[in-house]
Amino acid sequence: MATSNGNYPVVVGIDGSAAALDAALWAIDEAEARDVPLRLVSSIDRGGSDASGDELRMSQEYAQTSLRSARTAIDAAGRSVKVESAVLEGSPGANLIEESRHAAMICVGSSGIGRFAESLFGSTATSVAENAHCPVAIIRRHPSRQSSGPGMIAVPVGAFDGDDHVIGTAVAEAALRGRSVLAVGVWERDFGDTPYDELDRRTARWQERHPHVRIHVTAGAAGISQFLAEHTEPVDMVVLPCADADEVANIVGPHSRSLTRHPECSVLIVRQ
Repeated sequence: MATSNGNYPVVVGIDGSAAALDAALWAIDEAEARDVPLRLVSSIDRGGSDASGDELRMSQEYAQTSLRSARTAIDAAGRSVKVESAVLEGSPGANLIEESRHAAMICVGSSGIGRFAESLFGSTATSVAENAHCPVAIIRRHPSRQSSGPGMIAVPVGAFDGDDHVIGTAVAEAALRGRSVLAVGVWERDFGDTPYDELDRRTARWQERHPHVRIHVTAGAAGISQFLAEHTEPVDMVVLPCADADEVANIVGPHSRSLTRHPECSVLIVRQ
């Protein structure tokens, strides 16, 4: 769970796809933990002034139907979260970045059949992750729909101090969702013994603060994407600093180019 921005809502991009519903269901815990509303937003991109009145009405109806379906799924979960909804004009990516100015977190599904999901592939996904003003969660699949058991929440840890807020977010997410943390030391293998000692010291500090969260430590990977590509440890989510937002495409990507060993891994981009 990332640090809350006042009473700002947790915002979910909705486009009528199953992936968007997964993101909305995942976001319930985030909103409840902060005691803030869950805000569902759908976008209508006019695509120029030549759109007919019928086309605009159909787009409006589709957006409203998508929001109602998401609301129904959230209500069926039986949780005590307040839900808001809105239909916005403009591109989904631009709307999400604007929404992020007054959001505790932005949550989106990584794939789907709607225009919103398609626009998030490639450069737009990276743009939202890099330019949003709050944390961004890109959700591959809701845990209740996964075939295997719950995986760990992985977090890359550099050789020296500077990313404690990222480690803290990973630990808080693990505490919120009853998961373990996998702290991955990311540096070249010939860097020496000092980074390994530093990794142990820093994770031990978080372990003391959250004794009920199990923190596993591993080291030696040059980057988190490389680690995931080479290891089979069950990982459901990777928590990254905003400086590493360009890793999103490597980890999430379209299903046809996803990491073979971790095809359902989600990503949470953290901001201080």
